[in-house]
Amino acid sequence: MTPEEPTTPSRQKIIAWISRALGIEPGEFAAVAWSFVYFFCLLSSYYMLRSVREAMAIVSGVRNIPWLFTGTFILMLLATPVFGWITSRYPRRTFLPWIYYFFISNILVFFVVFTYAQNNEISQVWISRAFFVWLSVFNLFVVSVFWSFMADIYSRQQSRRLFGVISAGGSTGALIGPIITSSLVTRIGFQNLLPLSALLLLLAVYCVYQLRYWVRGRETNTAETKQIGDDSQLIGGSAWAGVRFVLTTPYFAAIAFALACANFLGGATYMYMAEMVSITFEGTDRQTQIFAIMDAMINALSFIGQLLIVKYSVKKLGIGGTLFLLPLVSVVGFALLAINPVFIIIAGLQVLRRSLGFGFSKPTSDMLYSVVSKEAKYKAKNFIDTAVYRGWDVVSTWTIRFIGGIGLSGVAMVCVPIAVIWGLVVIWIGREYKRRDLELSPNA
Repeated sequence: MTPEEPTTPSRQKIIAWISRALGIEPGEFAAVAWSFVYFFCLLSSYYMLRSVREAMAIVSGVRNIPWLFTGTFILMLLATPVFGWITSRYPRRTFLPWIYYFFISNILVFFVVFTYAQNNEISQVWISRAFFVWLSVFNLFVVSVFWSFMADIYSRQQSRRLFGVISAGGSTGALIGPIITSSLVTRIGFQNLLPLSALLLLLAVYCVYQLRYWVRGRETNTAETKQIGDDSQLIGGSAWAGVRFVLTTPYFAAIAFALACANFLGGATYMYMAEMVSITFEGTDRQTQIFAIMDAMINALSFIGQLLIVKYSVKKLGIGGTLFLLPLVSVVGFALLAINPVFIIIAGLQVLRRSLGFGFSKPTSDMLYSVVSKEAKYKAKNFIDTAVYRGWDVVSTWTIRFIGGIGLSGVAMVCVPIAVIWGLVVIWIGREYKRRDLELSPNA
């Protein structure tokens, strides 16, 4: 619509309906659209490769999964201070695009290596292990940086209304990515998916630039908006500030502990699911297809929750109540698995936990960083989302391997009290979020 074109009554009704249904206010549509597409490109790029990663874990050997997560954690520990140093020395407008350019170049290198290995009949075991570790770092970094950016350019009140809708962009991409993979992988081979993934990541960079233009062009009527809109300001601080935040601030420590509980439960379902798929289905391409189908189911359910439900859940139940839903479902699901440890239950639990996690818990967890400082939005969040996340992956997978002798039923029984503790912690986090929100702005 051009500036001279009048808004017709029918168009006004459509805009009003969309605004009510999605919680988007006038002046926010362009930013939300670019954020939606940005997250769509990120997750469709990742999910085209995620199913390949799961198949690479099988190529490497299911019993080696704890070693793969150990390697991922070590790489995270090396990358975290580098990221902290970059964010301290360069403004947001500089470091955001170049992070994505770096990962695009990585994807293209793996494409060349995989293609060369296949053409020359070279063993792909170590290449597969390297790809698994790299992609496990890639997805956490690019998504963490995305949500830090979102928490930086949107206010607290906007985050509660809009993060669910923006998350739906990611779920759309996470739905399309596996569909593309399952449709093409058996015809073109998994390695030829990598250039397509790199192209989508390049489109995400274009969205970053569009959001920068929106931030610069909007009116800045409040001090908060002026601070959010400044992408030339250095964040400053120490490269290790993220570690300090978690060790000295109960709010961040609780978020990290809740993540630890979630990771243990997720690790249990992940390892047993990988083992069952390796037994049931033969061939890397076929196993990739099965994982892609499951991802498509998870992300379809996540999309519905993010787009239409989570903002109402946050409004009615609050941050803590919404975060409590996933631990509650986990208690019930693992109790059922302990009673009857069969494939259909663990598959259903995997789909339900991940869809609820992405549909409700993830956008709500990202709202937690709207009440912290700019430095914490990038450094504390990045440290928790990457090094802490993968660190607990290591602890979880090794622990599950060591107690594996008690069987799936026994491991499920261990998971039940962990889910209960997790639920109590997220209730406290919700209360602390509310206290911080009221301190920052009583009318927010």
